[in-house]
Amino acid sequence: TSGIWQPVWLERVAATHVRDVAWTTDLISHQVTAEVELSRPAPHAQLRVRLQHRGDLLADTTVRVADGAVQRIVIGLPQVRGLPLWTPEHPNLVDASVEVIIDDEPVDQVDSYLGLRSVGTRDGRLLLNGQPFYFRSVLEQGYWPDSHLAAPEPDALRREVELIKELGFNAARIHQKVEDPRFLYWCDRLGLAVWGEMANAFVFSERAMTLLSREWMDVIKRDRSHPSILAWVPINESWGVGGIEQDEAQRHFATALYHLTKALDPTRPTMSNDGWEHTESDIWGVHDYTPRVDGLRHRYADDQIERTLTCRAPGRKKILLGDPDHRGQPIMITEFGGLSYLPAAGERWFGYATIGTEQEFLDQFRALIEAITDSPAIAGFCYTQLTDTGQETNGLLRADRTPKLPIEEIRKIVSTPSRAVPIEEVDASRRAAQRAAAGTTATRPGEGS
Repeated sequence: TSGIWQPVWLERVAATHVRDVAWTTDLISHQVTAEVELSRPAPHAQLRVRLQHRGDLLADTTVRVADGAVQRIVIGLPQVRGLPLWTPEHPNLVDASVEVIIDDEPVDQVDSYLGLRSVGTRDGRLLLNGQPFYFRSVLEQGYWPDSHLAAPEPDALRREVELIKELGFNAARIHQKVEDPRFLYWCDRLGLAVWGEMANAFVFSERAMTLLSREWMDVIKRDRSHPSILAWVPINESWGVGGIEQDEAQRHFATALYHLTKALDPTRPTMSNDGWEHTESDIWGVHDYTPRVDGLRHRYADDQIERTLTCRAPGRKKILLGDPDHRGQPIMITEFGGLSYLPAAGERWFGYATIGTEQEFLDQFRALIEAITDSPAIAGFCYTQLTDTGQETNGLLRADRTPKLPIEEIRKIVSTPSRAVPIEEVDASRRAAQRAAAGTTATRPGEGS
């Protein structure tokens, strides 16, 4: 894949203008921090930051620009406790603006937004705003039949988010792609959690390490303020580090990416290597494509989960390498399923199990989801996948986004209550979280001018 596939625009700006803005919210100390990068140092300029919620002014702060191009502005927000938090069910956002003022005249303004929310892990659970959040995700590769990695039109990005939510999922795992910022904007606005992932190299080399590290830093800087992003994944299934179990250098690189990510954004869980062969991770993501429901139930039963993590299973790979620190990391099945209809004669296809009829598809899909949600040890899942992608005819939707099964039936199955976090407990936690904020996070604006 090559060529330009994300937005490019030309904009006339003042010599001193806002190049980047990022937001961090601390719900315990009731503060919002704006990190504003200017195009050049401007010691005689001022920055004005305004925050509003549904038209009500929350803060209006003007500060003189200090030395350097990057300015850090801490805004006290004592009323944060009474503001609604961001969740997929209630995607509440705070509108923001940053204005550059020189000689009492505004020369540039960027309109933005932020979400008040925290994300973390504890006791084997993913926490959103301090409360258990069961991750019901679908693998989203973001391919389109005619335009490949680029959406055919802007409205298609919004419709993609709406379709995922209509299917009953509360999250999407962006896979081997850094998504269009406009897709992330609709995730923020409409309420869809996101797993942020990097496209990986094919082989391990010094050049691959340099490119991946540099570009991954750019990705985190660009997207770190999106409230919808709940976790980071720099490496998937040991791609680019195929000898990680035996090669100490590859293990160091995966661990270094984990720590680099945490240094750039300490507010989100991060995985060194999603799927298997984790070196250091806040979430232990496992990929298990067995079509046998009894196999899934057996591997993730309470009395078998430790063996599954430490022995060669599934995929004949170790889930954990070395002697990782056990600190209550959630265990999630972050790829499974991959059910494919029996293809027509001569058609190229790819699936982990072949399905002959719609009813068989529905029954097997239900059985796989229930095998995961019945396990108290599992904190969430990601089903493979949303749409047919090239030869991979294993989507819930066809490549043109038409459903293979009735959407309402898929939604019922995806919403199956989990033994890990009962639905009624989650709903009660959500209501409590709206009344009492806890934790810290960073959110990201959709930048504009």
